[in-house]
Amino acid sequence: MIGGLVLLAAIIIAALLIFSRTEPEEKAPEALVPLVQAIPIEIRSGNLMIRGAGTVRASEELTLSSEVAGKLVYVNPNLREGQRIARGATLFRIDPSNYNNAVQTAQADVASQNVAVMEAREEVALAKAELARFQQRINGSSGKYANVDDSDYAARILPPDELIKNQTASNIPQQQTSTNRLATRQPQLLSARATLRRAQAQLADAQKALQRTVVRAPFSGVVRSEEVALGSYVAPGQSLGSIVGTGTFEAVIPLSEREAALIPSLWQPGLNRIEASIYSVYGGTRYRWQAFVDRASSVLNPQTRTIDVFLRIPNPTRGGAPAANQPDREVSGGASGAPPLFVGSFVDAEITGKALGQYATLPLAALRPGNKIWLVREGRLRSVTVEILQRTDTEALITTNNLDEKPVVVVSSLKSATDGQRVRIAKPRTEKTAASKPNDKATTKKISGQAQ
Repeated sequence: MIGGLVLLAAIIIAALLIFSRTEPEEKAPEALVPLVQAIPIEIRSGNLMIRGAGTVRASEELTLSSEVAGKLVYVNPNLREGQRIARGATLFRIDPSNYNNAVQTAQADVASQNVAVMEAREEVALAKAELARFQQRINGSSGKYANVDDSDYAARILPPDELIKNQTASNIPQQQTSTNRLATRQPQLLSARATLRRAQAQLADAQKALQRTVVRAPFSGVVRSEEVALGSYVAPGQSLGSIVGTGTFEAVIPLSEREAALIPSLWQPGLNRIEASIYSVYGGTRYRWQAFVDRASSVLNPQTRTIDVFLRIPNPTRGGAPAANQPDREVSGGASGAPPLFVGSFVDAEITGKALGQYATLPLAALRPGNKIWLVREGRLRSVTVEILQRTDTEALITTNNLDEKPVVVVSSLKSATDGQRVRIAKPRTEKTAASKPNDKATTKKISGQAQ
């Protein structure tokens, strides 16, 4: 009986609850607003920095060889691969014995020919005197050469019988002229002088060959290779090694036509000096060398269709200065331990471009196909087409056209986005918050240990 009453009461209560319940309020589902990562765009002004990359090469490189043949009697101990050579240092010497003998022989020939010229000059003077006496006899006679002596010098040139036969008042000047050229012995003097000049030229060649037995470094440099040994025989033109000049290096930086157009006075050398910087990484540290634009090639690279810009780097072996921005490491104050710039190394370059009132730097992750970017304006996406001035591996330089005063650009990937779509910007994780988390965990662990 009691059990039936309890069951009846439960049924009545359940019925009351069912009939007295209220209907749930209908609510529209909330729209999903995507979360994006966005950063402010950096607006700059001043000169553009045209960035590129290229290879360092030597401005001067010399192949060592000898101009004369002979045995090596001296080799500079620093003439070894990797060693430095000062300008004017003697690299090697060839045995000068044969060349000394050649010089002495040539000097003897010159002395001998000087005597021959002196004798020829005296003979000319004697011949002129004899010819003058002979002419006096012609002018003082009545047309017959009775006073002509067979022992007369002029008579031996032209016999008296021929003189009497051809002597007339009308042909005397012609006879005198012909006799003067033969009798004065001028051709013999000219021949002696020519022989003297040939002997002097041979002496100069012998002295030059003697000087060439000593080979000196034309500039300061580093030995790239060497193939010489003391006592070996060398021939003219034989390759004996090579030296790389260390006075200046060059960096060949290929640029597109659009990038080259941003460098003022690039095609007007000497108008003004275009400053540049070279960067190279050594031991995890980035070093910088001062440079300037030397010239630009007017021939496009056939493979890349780019313009090669040549940067001249003075004093590359002095050591670079640590660059201002060093990722994840402290920069030392001095450059005493800085390395030299290596020939053949791959380097980054910054060239001073033209000045602009305003331009912006854009992370490459924010750039979309068609040179479009997504800006966040009042919580909504706005698609904007930008004009790219230059693009590198990490960023792009763009004009400020179509940008806001303080533009914010989306850098995260968007699977689907429409112009005007609402978005939420994720708060950046600060370094302070990230660093404090391990400390908080350590503190919690310490308190738990004390409680135990």
